[in-house]
Amino acid sequence: MDYVVVMAGGTGKRLWPLSRRKRPKQVLKLLDGQTLLYHCFKRLSPIFDTRNILVLTNAGYTSLVRENLPELPADNIIAEPAVRDTAGAIGLAATILAKSDPEATMAVVTADQMIEPAEVLQQSLKDAFVFVNNNPDSMITFGIQPSFASTQLGYIKYAAANKYPDCESTIYSVEAFREKPDEQTAKKYLNTGQYLWNSGMFVWKAKTILANLEKFLPEAIEPLRRIGADWDSPNQQQTLQEWFGKLPKISIDFAVMEKADNVYTMKLDCRWLDMGSFTALADFIGSDKNNNVVAAGASELLDCKSNIVVTEDKGHLIAAIGLENVVIAHSPDATLICNLDQAHRLKELLELIEQHTGEKFL
Repeated sequence: MDYVVVMAGGTGKRLWPLSRRKRPKQVLKLLDGQTLLYHCFKRLSPIFDTRNILVLTNAGYTSLVRENLPELPADNIIAEPAVRDTAGAIGLAATILAKSDPEATMAVVTADQMIEPAEVLQQSLKDAFVFVNNNPDSMITFGIQPSFASTQLGYIKYAAANKYPDCESTIYSVEAFREKPDEQTAKKYLNTGQYLWNSGMFVWKAKTILANLEKFLPEAIEPLRRIGADWDSPNQQQTLQEWFGKLPKISIDFAVMEKADNVYTMKLDCRWLDMGSFTALADFIGSDKNNNVVAAGASELLDCKSNIVVTEDKGHLIAAIGLENVVIAHSPDATLICNLDQAHRLKELLELIEQHTGEKFL
């Protein structure tokens, strides 16, 4: 059977003070009053039975996920007791699915992306499931046609193109994965026309990704085997708590995808955004006549241009005079004001805040 696993465990430090350790970016209500997690779920609902949609999140976020997705069965929310990066998270989801359905085919998507139109992703997922179910040793990743030389995203170098029966999408063999490049290298990638942005979304058989983890990350197998053996038993939570933290902390790209054979990619011809920063948010919200991007219920901007103004509090007025290229982000207990070209230093700022005030504002 076909399943989809939504990765919803990230915190989103670059959207502070809106996103916090206890309230991650995927549950912020910044887009039409709805969360990124909700938008992701609605994209998937037309092609997956709700019973086949799983959400993988941090243990501290489970109540937020239930609040956002009340229609999702409670057992479909899988709580990670520790942060172990994507290899451990995907291994956990694959272990759970393979135990109940040894022939499970699983998509992996992330909750913090915006994709328009949704139909593009839906068709590509359908094609990927057809391909993988007919080629069970293969793994599919989804690439985005670059629109600029990004230094914040990984890249996929693709090679031969192939058409497969019953698939509308063209499927390309993957030659290599590249990590986030410097600006000069990113421009080179863009100019060759042979590279795609790595979206971090995949389709594969659960047993196939587990076999690749065993081959390339063998230290993950004993924890996953222990967790799988006790899943759906009275010892489930105790074993998960004991063994999940022993999984290596590494991404699935580093652990498997850069080393594996039989890796293929599909191009997503769509508007795609990894919602990781305020400047990314600006790409999905229209600007006013002065190029100000405002996600707020009430604002008054006098002689202001090219600013980003954000709050979830629709009753809070944000007013400004004479500002240019500034971020103003308001939350009930903290406000960020910085030049747009300094927003990349948010992690540095959060380290200072933690030194001086502990975790109160994090």
